[in-house]
Amino acid sequence: MNAEDLLLEITKPERRPDPFPLYAAARAAGITRQADGAFLVGGHRDVTALLHDPRISSDPNNVADPLVPPPPLLPFLLQDPPDHDRLRRVTMRQFGPPGRPDLVSSLEPAIAATIDGLLTGLAGRTELDVVDDFAYPLPVTVICELLGVPPADEPRFHQWADAIVRGAGAADQENAADLVEHSTKARNELADYLGQLVVAQREQPADNLLSNLANDPADDHLSDFDLLVTGVLLLVAGHETTVNLIANGTLTMLRHPEVISRLRDEPGYALRYVEEVMRMEPPVQYLANRVATADIEIAGTTIPKGARVVLLLAGANRDPDCFRGPETFDPDRRDNQHFGFGGGIHFCFGAPLARLEAQLALTALARRLRNPRLLADPPPYRPSPVLRGPLHLPVAVDGVDA
Repeated sequence: MNAEDLLLEITKPERRPDPFPLYAAARAAGITRQADGAFLVGGHRDVTALLHDPRISSDPNNVADPLVPPPPLLPFLLQDPPDHDRLRRVTMRQFGPPGRPDLVSSLEPAIAATIDGLLTGLAGRTELDVVDDFAYPLPVTVICELLGVPPADEPRFHQWADAIVRGAGAADQENAADLVEHSTKARNELADYLGQLVVAQREQPADNLLSNLANDPADDHLSDFDLLVTGVLLLVAGHETTVNLIANGTLTMLRHPEVISRLRDEPGYALRYVEEVMRMEPPVQYLANRVATADIEIAGTTIPKGARVVLLLAGANRDPDCFRGPETFDPDRRDNQHFGFGGGIHFCFGAPLARLEAQLALTALARRLRNPRLLADPPPYRPSPVLRGPLHLPVAVDGVDA
């Protein structure tokens, strides 16, 4: 296979169960220009450098020759400083330090109760789909409660989120135009829906994230437009990646059954376990729409101004120049500098919440699923090459303990 065809090959559905040999080929090839003009970057050192390079933009409007039109609604995830910094700061004021330093930790009892309810509801089952029965409903319940989305509206939200996710990384897929069209339509409909929620939250304020952002008394607050765009980001990113994290973590656990007893019995092991899952099976495989705003010399290659840059986070996570035994699953490894939550100024906004949900969820599964076995390996995967995780994860069990 030619180096310039690696990105196209990565996006093919049949590669979803095991894209990692392609990532290794990308690392070995160095920084390469792909058939569509994008530059593919897979080494840990180079990904680190570009994640922190101010000449790398996240705004798709800076692409010289875009393959697909940029989305009309750009969340702060797809903006550059100073706009990115202000929007992220104002939003974080209601979500974490310094304004709400205890918000995520305060959610632990509610998350644990949701986990208990989901697993108790599986009593008497000998087969289950970890995605449909557990990994999807858990983070959806958490993010809806956090933002103030009525649970009865979740089915509509699920359809919108699915279309938006399918549009991620669409530029490199054969049906890119259709994916972008459906994604844009879903974003607009979800934004309209959130607009109605904002009106309701202003009429009757409540203690949830959307209401707090909508009623922020500070002079530096989100405009209504930015509030809706940020709400779309938080709703979609706040659950889609966590679904994949829990599903990937469960799949890994069942492929390495020796870790089950450690998850069950060792305090603190779940923290290290989740970090290693994030390294080896990250929910976000690559960042598809970074752009060079100037000519960039790196690793003997010149990335020209306006060129699209694709950062293979999952490939960098297995770089032997950074990790000892990179293909070995080892939750006890030290200095685990993975890119599971990205890096640089766009480091995942919701990382603390995702970590907490995954640690609690995977520990509970290890403790309560009796003799779990995979019924399909590999399982069927979601279509998106960017947000990688099982579409379904069928598992046989002898029972679910109370």
